[in-house]
Amino acid sequence: MNPAQTPLEQLLHLFTLEPVAPDHFIGQSLDLGFRNLFGGHILGQALVAAGNTCEERSAHSLHAYFIRGGDPLAPIHYHVERIRDGNTFSVRRVVASQGGRPILILSSSFQADEEGFEHQATMPDVPAPETLAPAVKSQPPDPEPVGAQTGGSNMPDLAIEIRPISPVDRYHPQKMEPAQSVWFRAAGPVAGNPALHRCLLAYASDFSLLGTCLRPHGMTYYQPDMVIASLDHAMWFYQDFRMDDWLLYACESPVAGHARGLNHGNIFSRDGKLVACVTQEGLIRHVKKS
Repeated sequence: MNPAQTPLEQLLHLFTLEPVAPDHFIGQSLDLGFRNLFGGHILGQALVAAGNTCEERSAHSLHAYFIRGGDPLAPIHYHVERIRDGNTFSVRRVVASQGGRPILILSSSFQADEEGFEHQATMPDVPAPETLAPAVKSQPPDPEPVGAQTGGSNMPDLAIEIRPISPVDRYHPQKMEPAQSVWFRAAGPVAGNPALHRCLLAYASDFSLLGTCLRPHGMTYYQPDMVIASLDHAMWFYQDFRMDDWLLYACESPVAGHARGLNHGNIFSRDGKLVACVTQEGLIRHVKKS
């Protein structure tokens, strides 16, 4: 990567995949100092790969399973299978792999534009992002991994600016309701068509969501006796939006059990439009001392 580029410029560069064969693309990794490749990175690139085979339609949903942790220093191969092209919908399946081993399986559906009935949930009444302190840019996203590759604790600035409304003290958490709201946006201007913004939102949607189910237990992924990992991730897109304008991520966790926690998120544009919905289940294993 070009060290003179900003984190956002680096991320946008990574979203241009290299075609190496029909429906086969290679994406580069980005070492953020974590043990594994950030899950949102693989989600975003996988959606780019699927969209490269269906440019005439817009992504309206994705469903993904994280199979194993990715290597943040190795390239990622994306193999796309064209499942079906109908009159209105197209379905793609993407397998992301490193070293011949799958790390993520993603199914995505694309739709030709059409009109229909409309209703939506109301955006929560929360403080404006300008009134909130930004999260420390060097903080890594959820789930928290250890800086094993870089060997240090100084994380690079992130491409997404985050302003939490009720932040948790990550090292000394208190028990809180299983809900949170977070403002976020790209840390700079983003050009490109709506497809790029949807891929960037897939990337950013993996921030903060999994931590919601830990809040009522007074735990964070910084606790040394916690093992945290995303298991699956689903998204539905309903409106166009811009990633370089503020978006509100309203998250809640309805249930946790069996070392797993379920999290829902509604993403609103600043003018109150519900642009996307997200659901993720994560591993939240408490390793008890022997």
